[in-house]
Amino acid sequence: MATHVLVVYYSAYGHIAKMAQSVAEGARAEGGTEVRVVRIPELEEARRAMSGQEWYTKAQEAQASIPEATHDDLRWADGIVWGMPTRYGNMPAQVKQFLDTTGALWQNGELEDKATGIFTSTATIHGGQEATILTGLVPLLHLGMIFVGTPYGQNPHILTTDGIGGSPYGPGTLAGGDGSRQPEERELLTARNLGNRVAKVASRLKSLRATQPHGQQPDAPQYEGQ
Repeated sequence: MATHVLVVYYSAYGHIAKMAQSVAEGARAEGGTEVRVVRIPELEEARRAMSGQEWYTKAQEAQASIPEATHDDLRWADGIVWGMPTRYGNMPAQVKQFLDTTGALWQNGELEDKATGIFTSTATIHGGQEATILTGLVPLLHLGMIFVGTPYGQNPHILTTDGIGGSPYGPGTLAGGDGSRQPEERELLTARNLGNRVAKVASRLKSLRATQPHGQQPDAPQYEGQ
């Protein structure tokens, strides 16, 4: 049976959208993997506020054909990779709102023991890439997911003093102050490597998920070890 990897992202200016395709490419490279790429929809207030920006408008038009994320996509997946640009070191409101709708999935344990990872984008080197991934991880841990990063051993190109995105926490890209910088090859390589690693881990976790109890279990026996 195929391993299902979902790449779910929000992208205002297209940088995360481009990284998402590289994550999907890396996941597909792992044999026996099916991949879906879906986007978290824009908030209407944000759309109105940014509609006068050319980069934003073009990026939204380019993503129009990408399906919007649903809870059934999350259920379908064995592994989920989240794309979220930074907003002051945190995930954007669009992603938070989507996660806030997953209460029923949390209660039923439907995302427990699924592999997960995060990729991000900032304007500058010190714009909050690591903070965004670390804070973005918090709700994923509440949902019971198992985090997968991008270690130096598999990504030696990020062991550098060059001005590129990415860290052992996860892939990242730099957009520049005006949004004109696009993801460069080393950043896309880290994204591909994350997709591939999540696919591998997700495949191996499927047997664990089949045998583990999930969801709220008020009558579960208590551990009595010393």
